[in-house]
Amino acid sequence: MITAAELTAIEDDEIAALVAEQRAAGLEVATDGEFRRGWWHFDFFGMLNGVEIVEQEHGIQFTGVETKPHGIRVTGPISFPADHPMLEHFRKLALAVASSETAATPKMTIPAPSVLHFRLGRDAVDPAVYTSRDALFDDLAAAYRAAIAAFYDAGCRYLQFDDTAWAYLCSRDELAGARERGTDTDGLAEAYAALINASLAGRPGDLTITTHVCRGNFRSTWISSGGYEPIAEQLLAVCDYDGYFLEYDSDRAGGFEPLRFLPVGDKVVVLGLVTTKTGALEDPSDIQRRIDEAAEFAPRDQLALSPQCGFASTEDGNDLTVDEQWAKIREVVSVAAAAWV
Repeated sequence: MITAAELTAIEDDEIAALVAEQRAAGLEVATDGEFRRGWWHFDFFGMLNGVEIVEQEHGIQFTGVETKPHGIRVTGPISFPADHPMLEHFRKLALAVASSETAATPKMTIPAPSVLHFRLGRDAVDPAVYTSRDALFDDLAAAYRAAIAAFYDAGCRYLQFDDTAWAYLCSRDELAGARERGTDTDGLAEAYAALINASLAGRPGDLTITTHVCRGNFRSTWISSGGYEPIAEQLLAVCDYDGYFLEYDSDRAGGFEPLRFLPVGDKVVVLGLVTTKTGALEDPSDIQRRIDEAAEFAPRDQLALSPQCGFASTEDGNDLTVDEQWAKIREVVSVAAAAWV
């Protein structure tokens, strides 16, 4: 066993090395790889006031594998604490970036507010605290406005909301599962767009906020299948995000037609055409072809390229090597440089 201080020291060293490696690969934005988390979402939610992470009978069911049996309970009024540990995580990332030999923008990722709601079980909200979804959403949006302000004050200028809920709204199976848990799914895309916009209201003008729509990323497996058409207008045209990282590494995502809802202007869709689920490199010509296909539905100068998701959304990781991961990242940088000259 090691102490918490010893673990933090190891994390500090590994994140500094990670930042240097990202810059060496050609990335102009650096993250901490979520090295200080066990899960991409539970850690953040469990550090909010009024939210607890609890053990359940079952975990989240992916294709052929189930996660550890964790779930969310709302036990009190939701708010963002001024000493939320991830604020310090960002400060340490910013320090690692500042100490690097080459400049980069430090980027922080947190789960979107819609994620908390979609995975709530039938009895997950204390009825003495919230008697309606609207009341829950009001406090949740206020908590996120406080979080945005706190990260901004800590120096953050690029914040990303990671979100599985929108992908679940594309899936008949996930919608059916939500209804079985007691969730009213009618008009949920509209409700989530309103929740997100309320969360983003009043944000500083020089703060970039994007979202990543995830279809499930656990030990190289997945959850959601279904094209973006059911949610594209609400997500792309209504939500006040600056950019959207959309997974397009398999036919489960459907075609590029939903990109027609992207308003002409400054918003960007980042095409996740390079999979993080396997180590085999994509053919660069295939990636270029798919970028060209996407550009038939959205302005090319409002498109970009990325891996479809992170390489480890939980501490379990995906089924590829570290070398394969960096080869993928270098390929993204190389193909993007050729596609947007």
